[in-house]
Amino acid sequence: MKLNSILIVGGGIGGLTAAIALRRKGFPVEIVERDAEWTVYGVGIIQQFNVLRAMASLDLLDAYMSRAYGFDRTRIFSPAGKVADFDAPRLAGEQYPSNAGIRRPALQKVLATRAEELGVGIRLGVTVEAMSDDGDGVDVVFSDDTVGRYDIVIGADGVFSRTRTQIMADAPQPRYTGQWVWRYNLPQMPDLAGIDLFVGPCNAGLVPIGDDTMYMFLLSQEEPGFKLDTNGAAAAMRARAGVAPPIIAGLVEDVTRDDGVVGRPLEVIFLDGAWHSGRVVLLGDAVHASTPHLAQGAGMAIEDAIVLAEELSEQDTPEAAFTAYRDRRFERARFVAETSIRIGDMQMGKVPPFDVNELQGRAIAMMAEPI
Repeated sequence: MKLNSILIVGGGIGGLTAAIALRRKGFPVEIVERDAEWTVYGVGIIQQFNVLRAMASLDLLDAYMSRAYGFDRTRIFSPAGKVADFDAPRLAGEQYPSNAGIRRPALQKVLATRAEELGVGIRLGVTVEAMSDDGDGVDVVFSDDTVGRYDIVIGADGVFSRTRTQIMADAPQPRYTGQWVWRYNLPQMPDLAGIDLFVGPCNAGLVPIGDDTMYMFLLSQEEPGFKLDTNGAAAAMRARAGVAPPIIAGLVEDVTRDDGVVGRPLEVIFLDGAWHSGRVVLLGDAVHASTPHLAQGAGMAIEDAIVLAEELSEQDTPEAAFTAYRDRRFERARFVAETSIRIGDMQMGKVPPFDVNELQGRAIAMMAEPI
């Protein structure tokens, strides 16, 4: 179909990837991002084999890997010792690793640079105040008192998506799972060749992200309404290590800078119904925010963006494209959302114990399938 104007609300991973994928299809794209500084918190992110395949499809993989740390190996340890040690598939080609760790600001820079090279207009410090969809287009009023008319609007504005509330008054609200995730960057251990995960009384992990840096994450159970003050954040993270394995117990003592701690509650949402209304469609965390237990949140947004661009280029109408996009993404996104939450629920004792390794094996098999 021919589209003369596309607005993307949100300049994060999903929004930028959508802009890149759409520009590569020849569509004109504009992004509005509410954060005037376009800040990204500075810990790392795991990008698995399906994400590297997606990056390759956008001709972004070399730029991406120049800022990342590539690896194949994942090791899982319980209090009794190592319980799993495996390499993930190399979906981007044998010359590339299976997975990568990268600093979030570095990933943002790679995506933003490519979007700008492709001619994407990016307006910072701007929000959508109102939208009116007349069936032929969407009239938009922005917070800077400007207006615009767009053939379609894409909401990529996260778990607390304002776009979602504007087009779906009855949509469910995000819910808190009961867990927090805590992250902190540390010098990379010389023998860390991939992800090391630790399960048991202390659920934690170590992920290399390049430049001789790794990040440590911890999961904790917190009461609803818990707030993290910047002052004392390092001590709070150290306290969450609990009965930690020796490696984590040693490393957590190096968590000393309050401003280096990133802690956040795990809040989730999944839309069982439509992912669009009229000419406005949602992607990423706006429709299926998951917990980090499968490390697929960003990956699902990236895949969403690619599939949406494909369907918009192949279908005759926005309605047909949006429906086909949801149909292709629904089961995959639901599996990630439900499985991630289930692992967290087990860690909190909300559900009986089950074989996480078997479930992760199923996740690897599904993520290796074409999107």
